[in-house]
Amino acid sequence: MPPKPPRTPSEFIAWAEKRFRKAPLYYGHGTDNAGDEAAYLVLSALNLPFTGGSAAINRPLPEAQREWLAKLVSRRISERRPVAYLINRAWFAGIPFYVDERVLIPRSPIAELIEERFAPWVEEEGVKRILDVGTGCGCIAIACAIAFYRARVDAIDISEDALAVARENAARHGLTRRVQCIKSDLFNGLAGRRYDLIVANPPYLSADKIRALPREYRYEPNVALKAGTDGLDLVRRLLREARRHLTAKGILIVEVGAAASRVIENYPALPFTWLEFERGGEGVFLLHRDELPGARKTARRPGPA
Repeated sequence: MPPKPPRTPSEFIAWAEKRFRKAPLYYGHGTDNAGDEAAYLVLSALNLPFTGGSAAINRPLPEAQREWLAKLVSRRISERRPVAYLINRAWFAGIPFYVDERVLIPRSPIAELIEERFAPWVEEEGVKRILDVGTGCGCIAIACAIAFYRARVDAIDISEDALAVARENAARHGLTRRVQCIKSDLFNGLAGRRYDLIVANPPYLSADKIRALPREYRYEPNVALKAGTDGLDLVRRLLREARRHLTAKGILIVEVGAAASRVIENYPALPFTWLEFERGGEGVFLLHRDELPGARKTARRPGPA
C-alpha cells in the first residue's frame, strides 16, 4: 500500500481495481470482475451515483475519508469479506437495501422479473396478495410491493435475525403497512392465507456444494444456503404445499439455481416453465396452481405469445 491512498474517488476505483486483480478474490455478490467490484465499493461507500456524470468523482477527498476507503479495500482483500457486508448496502431491482451477516446478499435474477411486473405471466391489476418465501433482507418482498403498489405482501422467514433486517428495510422504504414480516417455517405460520403470486428463493445447495464454496460465501448465514444432502429439502416442501396457498389463477415462482437439473430429474412429470433472463441468471421455474402436485390433470397451458 502506498504511504497515502489516492486522492479522488476516480483514482480510488482504479487503485482498488489494480489491487483486487492481484488478490485471490471471488466475485459473485453483485459483480463478476475486479473493476466493477472496485466501483461498487467506492461509489456505494461514498453515496455517489453509479451512472456517472457526477463531478464529485474527481474531487479530492478529506484525508480521513481516504484512509477509511483504503481500510475497506484492504479488508476486502485480507478478510475476503463481500463488499455488501463491508458497507452494509446491496442493490436489488434498482433499490438499495441494508444488509449485514444476518442475511444473504441479494443477487437473484428474480429482480428482472419484478422490474417487468412478472409480465406476461400475471396481470398487474389481478395481483392483490404476494408471498415472499425466505425473505432474508426483504428485498423481493419490498421490490414486489413497490412494483405492485396496490398489493399486500407477506414476507416470511424462519430466522428472527433475518426478519429484523427485513423489517428495518421495510421501514426505510415506508412500506410497513403493506409488507408484513412473519416468522414461519415455509407455510406453517400461514393457515388460511392464499396468494395470487408466491415467489421463493429458498436454500438449494447440497452439503458437498456448501463445502466447496469460496471463502466469501462463508460470511453468509448457512441456513440461507444449505438444504439437506441434495439441496432439495425446501423445494420438495414448496412443491408439495404451495397449491393450498395459491388462488385459483395463482402462480409459483422458485429459484433453484444450479439445482435445476436435480429438480427436473426428481419431478419428470411436472410441466415446469424455466424462465430466461436478459441480464444473466438461470434456474428459476414457474408453475401455475393447476400444474402443481395434487391438481386435477388438465391440458398444458400454452406459453406466452
